[in-house]
Amino acid sequence: MPIARRALGAALLATPALARAQAPAWPSRPVRLISPFAPGGPQDVPARFFVDALTPRLGQPMVFDSRAGAGGSVGMQHVAQSTDGHTFLITSNAVATLPALRRDLGFDPFTDLLPVTLVMQSPFTLAVRPNGPPSLAAMLERARAAPNRLTFGSSGVGSSTHLTMAMLLQKAGVQMTHVPYRGAQLIMAALLAGDIDCFVGDVSIPLEHVRAGTARSIAVTTTARAPLLPDVPSASEVVPGFASTLWYGVFAARATAPEAVQRMLAELQALRAPGGDLDRRVSERGYELLLAGPDVLAARLRGEVPQWQAVVAAAGIRPE
Repeated sequence: MPIARRALGAALLATPALARAQAPAWPSRPVRLISPFAPGGPQDVPARFFVDALTPRLGQPMVFDSRAGAGGSVGMQHVAQSTDGHTFLITSNAVATLPALRRDLGFDPFTDLLPVTLVMQSPFTLAVRPNGPPSLAAMLERARAAPNRLTFGSSGVGSSTHLTMAMLLQKAGVQMTHVPYRGAQLIMAALLAGDIDCFVGDVSIPLEHVRAGTARSIAVTTTARAPLLPDVPSASEVVPGFASTLWYGVFAARATAPEAVQRMLAELQALRAPGGDLDRRVSERGYELLLAGPDVLAARLRGEVPQWQAVVAAAGIRPE
C-alpha cells in the first residue's frame, strides 16, 4: 500500500506539468486586433502594420476588426468580455476619458483590460485662421475680455479634442463657446469657412493648411515642441501646468493568459526600430513610436482617469 500511495501521489504531481506540456502553443487560432473606432483614424496606421508584420511571426493570421460605437465603448467592452485568449484592443486615450462620460461602461478599464503596451503618442495642436489671434496668449486675452464670444470646434461632446480644450480653458481661467462636429475634416472646413475661431486637433489634421498658409498653429499641447511643428510653442509656456497627449495603446482581455500577453508584447516590441518602416509611418503623422510596455501604459491610465473626471465635472458635462 505505501508503494501504491507513493505512485499515485507522483502521478498526481505530474499531471499539471503534463497538462502544461500538452497545452497548444499560443496562438492556436487567428488573433484579432479590435479598434473601437471607425476605419480611417490614426490607429489604423500601426494596427494595419501590426497585422502585416505579425502574421508570419505568430504563425496564425492576425485580423484587424473595427467595432465602432458609443464613443469607443462598444469595441472596448467586446474585448473586455472576450474569453478566447486571442482578442486584443488598440485604442486611444478614450479608454481614460470614457469612465468620466458614461455611468455604465459595461466594463472596468482597470480590472477587465490588461495593459500590453503604449504604442504611440502625439501632441494636439491649436489651429486658427491666418487672420486669427497671433498667439495663444493673445487668444486667451481676447477670451478673457469677452467670455464665450470666441468659439472652438471639437470632434464631439466628450471627445479628446473637446476635453483637452476644456482643460486648457479651465487652467487659463477663461470661457469660450464649444461647437461640436462629427469628424476632424468637418472641423477643419468650419475653421477655414470662418464658422469657428479655433480648434484643438491631431497635428496631422491642419498640417497641410499650416504649410500652405491657409491656417496657423499657435500652440501644441505637450510640454515639448512637436517635431513637425518645431517653431510652434508649447501651450504650457503660456498656461503653466497644462499638458495633454493623444496616445494609443494595446490591451488584452482579462481572461488572456499571461504567456499570451508576454508573447504579444515581445512581438510588438520587435517591430520597434528607429528609422524603420513603422517609425517612419507614424512620425509622418506627427506621432512618436513608443512600444514602451505595460507599466507605462498602466501608469498613463491611472493618472488620466481622475484627471478627465475632474475636467468633465468642472465643464458641467453630464455623464450619459
